[in-house]
Amino acid sequence: MAYFTKRQILKKWTFRLAIFGMLFFTNSVIFLEFARMWESKGIKYSEIENYDVAIVLGGMAEYDNNLERLSLRRGGDRLWQALHLYGEKRVKKIMIVGANGNLLDESLQEAAQFKAALIQMGIPASDIITEEKSKNTYENAVEAKKVLEDYPSLKKVLLVTSATHMKRSIACFEKAGFENIGYFSTDHFTGEIRGYKLDQYFIPNASNFTDWGVLIHEWIGYTTYWVKGYI
Repeated sequence: MAYFTKRQILKKWTFRLAIFGMLFFTNSVIFLEFARMWESKGIKYSEIENYDVAIVLGGMAEYDNNLERLSLRRGGDRLWQALHLYGEKRVKKIMIVGANGNLLDESLQEAAQFKAALIQMGIPASDIITEEKSKNTYENAVEAKKVLEDYPSLKKVLLVTSATHMKRSIACFEKAGFENIGYFSTDHFTGEIRGYKLDQYFIPNASNFTDWGVLIHEWIGYTTYWVKGYI
């Protein structure tokens, strides 16, 4: 707008706003402080109780149609942490929920494809439960509740998802009727100790644009779910 407008006042202020916006949204410290206010606190392995099942929310992978295999995103830390808890016998079973949240590409069937991969890695099929219908966080909770009705012995549930996604997820699962559900947040942007480096204060980082997108997506998602009565 600053480039095309002929009005000098508008040119000046839109240019200044563009520079301010670029510096604000590429500054690592600013982003991390906003993320710190939203993310759910992390929990150490030693602090986790034993649970009957860990519910791992989807939205952590893409499907490579050329190579015909799953490709993990940042959210893949959800499954990695659940597997660690399973290996330490903190959880008895792993439940993966979610099919495909994409509108066009139907090749991703996350829960079913991850189950097949885990079985190939040697995890018993009896220890992996899937919910293969849901397409968003609200449906994750509703459909997971239905599936677990067939497993009455699995009463103590641990919810595993990204730290930025946890607030909306807990609200949805509680609304769906899960009681006394535990949580284990993953792939944190922040932690209790700040420890910022000097360059994070002053040097712009373009990747923060993407990270801001994740955070804003959650703010909008939480607000939308509240308006719709999902939470």
